Amino acid sequence: MIMPVFCIQLKTPPHDWQRHMSNAQTSSHAAPLKLCLASASPRRLELLAQVGLQVQVLPQNIDESVLGGEAAADYVVRLARLKAGSAMTSVDYDASMPVLAADTAVVCDDVVLGKPGCADEARRMLRLLSGRAHQVLTAVAVADPQRMAVELVRTTVFFRELSDAEISAYWESGEPQDKAGAYAIQGLGAMFISRIEGSYSAVVGLPLFESLQLLAGFSLSTTALLRGSAA
Repeated sequence: MIMPVFCIQLKTPPHDWQRHMSNAQTSSHAAPLKLCLASASPRRLELLAQVGLQVQVLPQNIDESVLGGEAAADYVVRLARLKAGSAMTSVDYDASMPVLAADTAVVCDDVVLGKPGCADEARRMLRLLSGRAHQVLTAVAVADPQRMAVELVRTTVFFRELSDAEISAYWESGEPQDKAGAYAIQGLGAMFISRIEGSYSAVVGLPLFESLQLLAGFSLSTTALLRGSAA
């Protein structure tokens, strides 16, 4: 399917993803880049590097507001599509590579929990999650100039009961401040999670299994990756 053109300004890449990109591309001159990642997330970059993919990072700056009456699943799918379509309009995009974009939302009581703006907001979120299950929805879009494929992954995360002292100490650690839902499963927040049902990597930010299944349809096979090449 041909995507419409989105004229959207790119973000200035932060220092952190530049450092992660340098670490992930262990042999930047040995082989050409194989995948365009429409995200500045160091966690997504690390997950792709984990399975041997070389990545060109083209983060996108789009409006991530939830539309009125929009369901959480529709929200993450829409944003993943927008990010992928936007990346393909960049002057730095190499059309010989597929674009991968993703969006993740923490959802509790049908409400999308974004990044907390202050300590009180983080405390409200963590009290809401305490002692119960919630969903993490991650949409992945893979596209080239001719077509786009999208997959939505749902993971259920179970929190144990949290004390007010734990919540305050967690906020003071600094970890919740830039995390959707005010926690990170791959960080200190792991101590609050009793179990999950679904994809762990999806909660981190990118479901690897589903992403690789989509990429296989764009000539990036797991067999080639296992042999040390994405060609």
